Amino acid sequence: MSEKHIDDISGVETTGHEWDGIRELNNPMPRWWVWTFYATILWGIAYTIAFPAWPLISGSTQGLLGWHSRAEFVAESADAKAAQNVYLDKIASSSLEEIQANSELMQFAVAGGAAAFKINCIQCHGSGAEGGNGYPNLNDDDWLWGGKVGDIQTTITHGIRFTEDSDTRLSEMPAFGEMLKNDEIREVAAYVVSLNGTPHDASLVAPGAQIFADNCASCHGEDAKGNRDMGAPNLADSIWLKSHGEDGVAAQVRLPKHGVMPAWGARLGDTTVKQLTLFVHSLGGGE
Repeated sequence: MSEKHIDDISGVETTGHEWDGIRELNNPMPRWWVWTFYATILWGIAYTIAFPAWPLISGSTQGLLGWHSRAEFVAESADAKAAQNVYLDKIASSSLEEIQANSELMQFAVAGGAAAFKINCIQCHGSGAEGGNGYPNLNDDDWLWGGKVGDIQTTITHGIRFTEDSDTRLSEMPAFGEMLKNDEIREVAAYVVSLNGTPHDASLVAPGAQIFADNCASCHGEDAKGNRDMGAPNLADSIWLKSHGEDGVAAQVRLPKHGVMPAWGARLGDTTVKQLTLFVHSLGGGE
């Protein structure tokens, strides 16, 4: 049996491990630390006996105390749902105007509408409701069918060109490529662009104005400011939904794009639609 080595400086026995002439001292852990460590082991064993812990083939041990985090979550969710139902019942039985007049109820409705928007609407309108090419920006005040709360509610409820809803919003622009010559389409595009910008060729504006009066004014109005009742957009501002610039306008005149918005009434229910309506209206563009 080899003789134990004692460190000359500290007088402490070494472990026998050595690295590059450096020996490891065999200093024992403090007794209080050792007993604390043993206590944590005993605590862990007791915890796994008292609470659900050990996985089994088709479940886990349930614990002697019968407590379960899932049951607690269900109870807390039920309490939260009951608290929400107080407001949801009021929203269901109140008109949009009545909800707006109640600041507490309005705050709850807008918060609920924001949550519903994130789940159902951001895929098209964006997380900030800023829209995109072919998808309207809900923050501005350019509305095809009106921006009052009743108008917004109808649009959300029945959708746009959604064939499964008989009350859906309907408006379709004809394909003028079948009715107008290419030169006439370029002229009317130049006129439309001239309403809020500078066309490529100013000489096309005057004949384009006449083509517009003959073919487009019946829907977009003589001043090209649109007709909300028909869903015809305002062409005299600088807000564009489908396209912009002369080439974009000409393409829309030739073969127009028609978007479809689902009818959310049957999917979400009247209460959630009211909340969505008030949220969209609160974004700043509502009238």
